Amino acid sequence: MEQSTDWSRAEAGSIAAGVGQGRVRARTVIEAALARIARIDPAINAFTDVTADRALAAADALDARTAAGTPPGPLAGVPFAVKNLIDCAGLPTRAGSKINRERAPAGRDGALVRRLEAAGAILVGALNMGEYAYDFTGENVHDGDSRNPHGAGHMTGGSSSGSGGAIAAGLVPLTLGSDTNGSIRVPSAFCGCFGLKPTYGRLTRAGSFPFVNSLDHLGPMARSVADLALAYDAMQGLDPDDAVATARPAEPVLPGLDSGLGDLRIAVAGGYFARGGDPEAFAAVQVVARALSATRVVEIPEAARARAAAYLITAAEGAALHLDRLRTRPEDFDPAVRDRLIAGAMLPAPFVERAQRFRRWYRGAVADLFADVDVILAPSTPCRAPPRGQTHFTLDGVSLPVRANIGVFTQPISFIGLPVAAVPVWLDGGLPLGVQVIAAPWREDVALRVARVLERLGTVRAPIAELV
Repeated sequence: MEQSTDWSRAEAGSIAAGVGQGRVRARTVIEAALARIARIDPAINAFTDVTADRALAAADALDARTAAGTPPGPLAGVPFAVKNLIDCAGLPTRAGSKINRERAPAGRDGALVRRLEAAGAILVGALNMGEYAYDFTGENVHDGDSRNPHGAGHMTGGSSSGSGGAIAAGLVPLTLGSDTNGSIRVPSAFCGCFGLKPTYGRLTRAGSFPFVNSLDHLGPMARSVADLALAYDAMQGLDPDDAVATARPAEPVLPGLDSGLGDLRIAVAGGYFARGGDPEAFAAVQVVARALSATRVVEIPEAARARAAAYLITAAEGAALHLDRLRTRPEDFDPAVRDRLIAGAMLPAPFVERAQRFRRWYRGAVADLFADVDVILAPSTPCRAPPRGQTHFTLDGVSLPVRANIGVFTQPISFIGLPVAAVPVWLDGGLPLGVQVIAAPWREDVALRVARVLERLGTVRAPIAELV
């Protein structure tokens, strides 16, 4: 018999347990999610496509298999949605752009969509994003801006704007985003949800539209750490269709998620990561550090230079990818994106080569830090979510462009592909802030364990925004 639970607001683990134990049908869950999307999303603008017919058919098929005695999977009946740069069969993969929506519909789902559905999850749609993922704000001139559910006049952050907004609004309990320079961690901070940027190469990117191949990651966003772990475990595994996702077998994290801190060595990033932001951003880090009894401070060497090098590589690789489109259809780009891509096309090759050489040095220097610590804490963003449309903000007394500088603390980390659990902190009843829980390569388990401890302590949380 079905319970009276409000399944439209339930977390992924609760839904999977309910469907798996026969307490609720998958169709009931999906109908509730679709009704909530229809009611609330017009004010949030998280979705660009809702795949209602597909979702209901998948729910019916799952219910039939469950009734026949087939185990429904660890994500049974969980509705999820994906950033619209990930292929969804039957939809053009628009990647937030005007140009891409003219492409033929995808012939099959992206690899991570297939893996989540193999675990029982059900796709309900595709999500808004910054054009071609070259954005930190959540603004889109083609599909309209996503709006922050915790303050509709504020940015969601980007480029995974719809992914963060959909979680914060309680439209779905699980989304997928991408992160090249911070595009999971920024909306997680601004929208007050959890996100996981895995190690570069850990999760396959096959069936997604690229931005910067040498920096792109895909990963989950959710309202609980356990849901991140559920999704992450379902998506792991080798994939010959992604050249950088073929060398590491699956290493499930869920079994050890609640094993606590043990003897983990946790430090706070100082220097570059302790200046250049609002006081609240650093206060959020200190709240997390105190909860973990972390008193050690470490300095990540040459972080400012790492950010500059990430900028160069991003601009050059992004421009190379879009060069033909820039030549033939410049008027169909967001002008802000177009101008940055054109600038990237004009970068001298020696600059990019030097950035790549520095990248090798920097990877080794940071690896040396992880010989002495297991986790490093740093701010996710330099401030709370700015008002939508704001073009400049003042940090340390200096007026800076918003779009270019929201990722000031995320870029030096993704530059060398470190795994990060992004956790939301609420200081004073205002908008949330974010903290990066950074671990050594391939140690997603450590980052998620620390995030789970913080969640159980109540230090971090991801409430659904109070919406009509």
